[in-house]
Amino acid sequence: MKAFLNTLKEIGRYPSAIAGLIIIGVLILISIYALVTIPYDEAVRLWRGGEDIWYANPKTAPPAWFNFFSRKKQPVTLTLSSQRGEGEKEIIPGSAESTDINITYSFDYQYDDFPTELTFYFTSKFAAKQPFVAIRWVTPDGRELRVGDFGINARQTYRATQDEKLKRRLGGLSPEVGLFADPNSDPNNPVPLKGTYQVRIEGVVFEPESDINAEFVMQGKLAGWAGTDHQRRDLLVPLLWGTPVALAFGLVASLGTGLLTMIIAAFGVWYGGWVDELIQRITEINLVLPFLSILIMVGTFYSRSIWVILGVTILLSIFTGGIKSYRAIFMQIKESTYIEAARAYGASDMRIIFLYLIPRIIPLLIPGLISGIPSFVFLEASLAVLGLGDPVLPTWGKIINNALTNGALYNGQYYWVLEPAALLMVTGLAFAMLGFSLDRIFNPRLRGL
Repeated sequence: MKAFLNTLKEIGRYPSAIAGLIIIGVLILISIYALVTIPYDEAVRLWRGGEDIWYANPKTAPPAWFNFFSRKKQPVTLTLSSQRGEGEKEIIPGSAESTDINITYSFDYQYDDFPTELTFYFTSKFAAKQPFVAIRWVTPDGRELRVGDFGINARQTYRATQDEKLKRRLGGLSPEVGLFADPNSDPNNPVPLKGTYQVRIEGVVFEPESDINAEFVMQGKLAGWAGTDHQRRDLLVPLLWGTPVALAFGLVASLGTGLLTMIIAAFGVWYGGWVDELIQRITEINLVLPFLSILIMVGTFYSRSIWVILGVTILLSIFTGGIKSYRAIFMQIKESTYIEAARAYGASDMRIIFLYLIPRIIPLLIPGLISGIPSFVFLEASLAVLGLGDPVLPTWGKIINNALTNGALYNGQYYWVLEPAALLMVTGLAFAMLGFSLDRIFNPRLRGL
């Protein structure tokens, strides 16, 4: 415990280590938040659901925070649903068996451009008599415009943007423009009228148990805090879930590789003879094998499961140069007097290896483990960018792969690539800063550098 506290005090002397710990702490909190708020099955469903789930989002829309850096404020996608309790829903009993159901949505529009689509999604419950709805649009200056009136089925979609009758009533302007246009602006170059708008849905049902619910979707040119991709998916989901995947892959791979390498080197040094020779020959063979090429072959011909890739990564990373480095250190420790004393009082081989040899170099292992995590994080992302990532999990590398495949850089959709790339760089920087600081703490020869 005292050694741990002393280590913490030493870490406090390095601002880079403190900054690295803060970033790693934030990444861990993001991972916990992602796992708690978006369970695994839900994350997979959202990632693989496509447009059936993300119908309300526009395709390849930049994130909403773009407005913070632009003078011209672009409209942000807005979704209002009566089933979620948004807006006001009023039920007024009428004559006979009819009932009026009025749904009113209010929203503030302070943008300098027009939205791209206006869509209404209706759900109704009835036995034989079809409900009827009328949609009214109230502008900030008090004008009331008739959008449409029609009977609705159990599920029905009304796309105001595609309504030619509405377009004619708006003087030839597209509905997404005409409904928001300032009447005093130039008809050939209209500008939006800013203020509070109202959408009134006046419905009538003709049976006692009938009901109407409506969802209003205004698709803007921006969406969410991370933007959307070519399948309308909110990129916030893979960005959040990519964090625990990246950290888990990097930590398990680095920890598994470091510990197994150290244990195998200790066994080789202690037993010597053919055991040490076999370990050294396997290491020399493995050093000339094309590591990335083997992983690509496994992902192409066998499985792209992240667990399979993780296992192969650890297997190929055990017998590397670390074996020889640890061997040189263990050779010196083996000749120490306390090892001779342990052998003299009859300590077993396993006791000597795990209680006397290995603990002596754990301080050298820790910085290497921390510094090795980013390389494995980048490895997993690189395989995903090459199209060899896990087909189920949403990850940072998968986002970049989709972006490059769909020409994000050529179409100016830089956010699609930069967001996951920035997270990868920040993760690597955090572990590198902490690892280098720990290396100075555990290796006194480096403290003056």
